[in-house]
Amino acid sequence: MDSLARIADAEFAGPAPDLAAIPAPAESLLRFITCGSVDDGKSTLIGRLLYDANAVFDDQLEALKRDSKKFGTTGDDLDFALLVDGLSAEREQGITIDVAYRYFSTPKRAFIIADTPGHEQYTRNMATGASSAELAVILVDARKGILPQTRRHSFITSMLGVKSVIIAINKMDLVGFDQAVFDRIVAEYKAILPALAFTDVSYIPLSAKNGDNITSRSVHTPWYTGETLLERLENATPETFEADGAAFRMPVQWVNRPNLDFRGYCGTVAGGRIAKGDPVTALPNGGTSRVKAVYGPAGEVTSAGAGEAITVTLEDEVDLSRGDVLVISGDRIAAHKLVKAEILWMVDRPLISGGRFVARIGTAQTPATVRSLDKAIDIHSYAPRDANALLMNEIGRVTLAFDRPPVTLPYTDNRDLGAFILIDQLTNETVALGLVREVGTDAPRIETAAPVAEPTAMERAKRAWFGADVAAHPERAAGILRFRALASVLIALLALALGLGWFAAIVLGLADFALRPLLRQAVDGTERHPGAPSDPTTVRDGAGI
Repeated sequence: MDSLARIADAEFAGPAPDLAAIPAPAESLLRFITCGSVDDGKSTLIGRLLYDANAVFDDQLEALKRDSKKFGTTGDDLDFALLVDGLSAEREQGITIDVAYRYFSTPKRAFIIADTPGHEQYTRNMATGASSAELAVILVDARKGILPQTRRHSFITSMLGVKSVIIAINKMDLVGFDQAVFDRIVAEYKAILPALAFTDVSYIPLSAKNGDNITSRSVHTPWYTGETLLERLENATPETFEADGAAFRMPVQWVNRPNLDFRGYCGTVAGGRIAKGDPVTALPNGGTSRVKAVYGPAGEVTSAGAGEAITVTLEDEVDLSRGDVLVISGDRIAAHKLVKAEILWMVDRPLISGGRFVARIGTAQTPATVRSLDKAIDIHSYAPRDANALLMNEIGRVTLAFDRPPVTLPYTDNRDLGAFILIDQLTNETVALGLVREVGTDAPRIETAAPVAEPTAMERAKRAWFGADVAAHPERAAGILRFRALASVLIALLALALGLGWFAAIVLGLADFALRPLLRQAVDGTERHPGAPSDPTTVRDGAGI
């Protein structure tokens, strides 16, 4: 039977495929987003890029032709925006509402595209798409130039750690491919760059509708000698946070306990690598052990790195549950109660100091309080300003206090342990996304008091004469001194009025000035014991009540 099967395969399987004709797998993966103001052409750009890169199947193309006649806004031409705008509300209004992800590849690289909305109302969706991007294509309408939403999206992109951007100046066909318009917009954008953290910026004039400078160079822009959009995407090497020498960190998502003989800790590696036998520490409790085995989706592996979903088993029983973080032993990260953060406020009710929320950071969840609203960011100048409230889509700097301190790092050190969301405790609505900028001190520092020198006889006499009240409030000494001097003068004048001589009246006044405080101490016990409460409703620590 096996020989017959082999004969049948040789006869009917056809000629062997030409392996040289099969495209080689893409060398790398690039995640990028398109962002910018509403109607700048983000969805059209992605649709055209997919079409020109031959990433649209025949059935999708037929559907696009039908939909363009029904929903399109480009007359008899194909409306490429409909390839990514699939919601009925998006097609009715002609805007992007939700983030749409598309995938395609070229022989050089594979791509994951996130088409994000430009409308201010959906800024939260744009931030969601940017949170996992490595590069951003920021569109600018050649007719309108840099708009407030362009600035807002640029700031959010920079805030989320994206270092590489492509400024795609779209709709050049509507301005006659005028180089002066392109140069003016480039100059406008360069003026705001010092406030952003971009390290790789390129500018491309294009027409998404007509395909100019998308995948092939346009004859309408002979003055532009740079790369096309696809060439730039293929050649970009975006800077990311994940350094090769990063320490191993894995937030625990789930404790896998299928039977009595297995306990595994599941999660996605947030940095570094882990291998069998490595010493690890469970945070925040500090328990230590060694890695017994590492499991990937297909079974046990020798090691795993950043971005991989794994299960780790340990040689010892340690206290480790969801929300804790497994790190390599010797890592100095820790749980922190206070952090300073930048947040994007995403709901229509204002944020004020003292607000209570639930914070999710890594896999941990803890109640949190906005201890203070430190600054708000002016979206036009990017300058911080004082504010007592944050409104919808505003960006601010706050100090957060966590009820149960989570293990966290600044966002620039680790995306997974430095990003968080705030959730309304009553409605379970996500109200803000945030990035940790500084980690604070978990408890107030206790300073050791310097030894106090023994008071001299003159100092003891001065304290006794001024009394307990001045000992507690030294700033009152001058006032008490003037009061007692005036009282002594009045006593001397009264003695003169009663017929006492000048000398005797002065002696009486001086005696009153010197001895009255001591007489008060003899009569009033609180003067001798200033710590004793004079009010029976006031008690000291340790007193019985």
